[in-house]
Amino acid sequence: MNAAIDILARLVAFDTTSRDSNLALIEWVEAFLAARGVASTRVPSPDGRKANLHAVIGPNIAGGVVLSGHTDVVPVDGQPWTSDPWTMVEREGRLYGRGVADMKAFLALALAHVDTARAADLKRPIILAFSYDEEVGCLGAPGLISAMADLPSPAAVIVGEPTSMRVVSGHKGISTFIVTVDGREAHSSQTQQGVSAVMEALPLMQLIADMGRQAEATANASLPFTPPQATMTVGMVNGGTAVNILARRCEFVWDLRCPPDADPEVYVARFMGAVAETDARIKARAPEGGVTVVRRSSTPALRIARDSEAEMLARAITGDNGMEAAAYAAEAGLFQRAGLPAVICGPGSIAQAHQPDEWIEIDQIVQGARFMRTLIARLSA
Repeated sequence: MNAAIDILARLVAFDTTSRDSNLALIEWVEAFLAARGVASTRVPSPDGRKANLHAVIGPNIAGGVVLSGHTDVVPVDGQPWTSDPWTMVEREGRLYGRGVADMKAFLALALAHVDTARAADLKRPIILAFSYDEEVGCLGAPGLISAMADLPSPAAVIVGEPTSMRVVSGHKGISTFIVTVDGREAHSSQTQQGVSAVMEALPLMQLIADMGRQAEATANASLPFTPPQATMTVGMVNGGTAVNILARRCEFVWDLRCPPDADPEVYVARFMGAVAETDARIKARAPEGGVTVVRRSSTPALRIARDSEAEMLARAITGDNGMEAAAYAAEAGLFQRAGLPAVICGPGSIAQAHQPDEWIEIDQIVQGARFMRTLIARLSA
């Protein structure tokens, strides 16, 4: 446990906010593994500013277990932290720092047990899989999973998002979109001379809100998600330069989160139909204008598979026989889509994720260490 806490402090000290590089942390992990005789493989992002990493501990054969986690964290900008977010501190049985819960504690636990795993007589391998840019749409994981296709096929994937060490069997999928509306500037008193991009964007944003309300009204309350239905939100809006100028540009970003039984493309098609109508209307008055949509991310939902190898393994280790599903998206759905059984199980609580003074109970580190030791014992049997 103490080794995991020491490693966690080191990982927290790396500012791996998604907008920035994670290479310093990846280099540290590479050196940590190399010092223990473990080779690792770096999988760079297209621009080379970031990287995924995977490493095999034990025999390079099929049937191993992937321990998957993301290295990036959300911003601390504007949050009222009472201590330095990049310096982990302990107070009253809790560890504070950005990423301690989401989700560097899981990475630290995996790394802290490398020596134990190497000393054990592993019959099946443990595979570390650390990704970048999970927090902004699971952008790094597809490349990581693709690179891991060269490895002998694992039997299970455990994604260590914070679940208080309970087994989470499913999660929603997420798609994110950047919408740019271009109009024509003019004096706001002369609406016939221009096209306000802001005014044209408003009905599109209203449609997103309307679809969200309709999904809520027809929700299947029996689904194990909270809330059970597909949700749609506009998270960012930027447009205009002055109150008396018709806005030349308006940009907004929205996300769509669907449970496994809902087809996100139904909502996307409805939205894109409205986009086409708006684009044509703008171009009729301002040919240089229009609407463009960039699909920034598309992460599939994790379908519940109670009889999968990942489910049975995680439940055997934790003793948890409950039924939980997450409204957030994670990388587990991507592993499942690639044919690898996956569940979510990790230390810390999602309630502390993304918050100022993010914290994790030290007891969660204790439980996580017990999980790792039991996993190693099972893979050595």
